[in-house]
Order: sequence, then C-alpha cells, then structure tokens
Amino acid sequence: MFDWDNVRYFLAVARGGSVRAAAERLGVNHSTVLRRIAQFEERLGAHLFEKLPSGYRITAAGEEVLEAAELMEASSHQLETRVFGRDQSVRGLLRVTLTPTLATHLLMPDLAEFARLHPDIEMEILSFGELANLTNREADVAIRVVYDRKTLPLNLHGLKGPDLFSGVYMSRDRLAAWHAGEPDPIRWIVISTHGIPDWARQGEVPTTGVPFRTTDGAAQIVAAREGLGITTLPCFIGDAYLLLARVPGSDLHMQGTLWLLTQGEARKTKRVRIFTEFVSRRLAAYAPLLAGLSVSPE
Repeated sequence: MFDWDNVRYFLAVARGGSVRAAAERLGVNHSTVLRRIAQFEERLGAHLFEKLPSGYRITAAGEEVLEAAELMEASSHQLETRVFGRDQSVRGLLRVTLTPTLATHLLMPDLAEFARLHPDIEMEILSFGELANLTNREADVAIRVVYDRKTLPLNLHGLKGPDLFSGVYMSRDRLAAWHAGEPDPIRWIVISTHGIPDWARQGEVPTTGVPFRTTDGAAQIVAAREGLGITTLPCFIGDAYLLLARVPGSDLHMQGTLWLLTQGEARKTKRVRIFTEFVSRRLAAYAPLLAGLSVSPE
C-alpha cells in the first residue's frame, strides 16, 4: 500500500521536474523532498527518477508508479470533495482564486466586508498569475474572466456575471499637452509577455514604434500615470484613476465575461454558497464600471 504523503512528494517531483520545484509547490525544504523520495524508492525497491544536470527525469518504473499515483490522487480528491460538500457550517476555510488585478483593483473591499460579516470563515485569497485548479481542490471558488463558456470544464458549476471591457488610456497631463499642440509621438506601454493587443488603436494620438515594457500590471499603471505613454487597461482600472483618461478616438474591447465557478460537491456547502451569492450581487452592481459606462470618454 502506498503512503499518501510519499505519493504527494513523488507527484510533485514528477510534475515539476526538479526537487526545487517540488519543494516550492509543497512549501517544504529541499532536504525533505529528497528524504521522502528516498523512502518511497526504498519501499518500492526501484529507482523512480534519474538525476540529470537539467533536473529529474522519471524512469520506466517511475512511469508505472505515476499512473497508479494519479489514480490515487483522483480518488483522494473525490473523497475530500464529497465530505466537504456535506459541511453546512459557516466555519472553516474558504479559498478563493482570482487574478491580482481583480483582487487589488476591484473586489478586495468586498472580500474584506464578507470576512467581517462572517468572522468564523477563514479566508484564503489566492491571487497570482496562474489560477488555482478547482478540480484538484486547490481552491473552492474561482472568479475568472471567460471569453467562451464552452472552454470551461464540464465539471465546473458557473454563475455568470457581467461583461468586462478594456480601453486605451494615457495620463491627463500628457493628453492636455497633446491638445495644446505637443508634436512628439507617445510610446506604447506594454506588458513584456503580451505586447500591443490586436484590437487596440491609439486613436487620434500619434505613437512611436519604440515601446516601454514592464513585467507586471502595477508598473504598467504607474508608467501610464507618469505620462510615459499610452496603454490598454480594464475600464474598471483606467476609469477609476483621476490621473488617467481614455485616448480620443480609441475603442473599447470586450475581454470576456466574469464567472463565479465552483466544482462538484464543494458548491453545496453553506460557506461557498453564501460567498458566491454575496460576490454575485456585488459584481452585478459593478456592471457599468466593468463595461466602461461609468464615465464619458474624453
């Protein structure tokens, strides 16, 4: 019989390709991962990984173990989900995954209010670039921007929210200078990995072919506020900053629809249900802001 703890470490190394990646994923140190893998290999009497300069490569024996380990993991998740679904208390842990942009610029006041209304619910907000996996119980609720509902897994239960639009923005000071006759073209500010979206037009303001690149959204906003260039932002961000204005002649673009997503039995729990109902009401109130209708274009 496999020791589930050792299986978790084995799966983390197999998926991460290195001990370091596995340690970061599991929140333990490097030596703990090595010790657990050694114990697992000793118990099975087989080498599961081949150590290479580039990381760890799974062996033929490891491939056989991997198939059984993934079935064991799926059964464990299914059991946890069924037990979790019968928990109707408003106590315990509630994990919510959403993008940093939605957390920081839109929903954090609402999440804080929900936490004040329900002090016995332990809130864990997972706001990072890669959204947590609901199927693997990495989170209980996901708030996601979805362009096509058909792309979502069939096992997710969805509560549809408002549509989300983006626009093209620049600093009000730089816009005023352009209105006053400033001839110099302005740069595009772009996230390094994305570039200028196909839908974006600079409108009436001339731009240069030399971009200003940042690696994160927070720096992108500050750069625009400082008058470094024009950039695309969700309307709920761009319209909220008094130092920013929409670029004349530019268009709005629908990014997708906000969905509140839950999985399986988890959605039947009282704390998940009251949270999704609470956030759904708040998102509905934000619909004009999300659609770029809260202000008039310059």
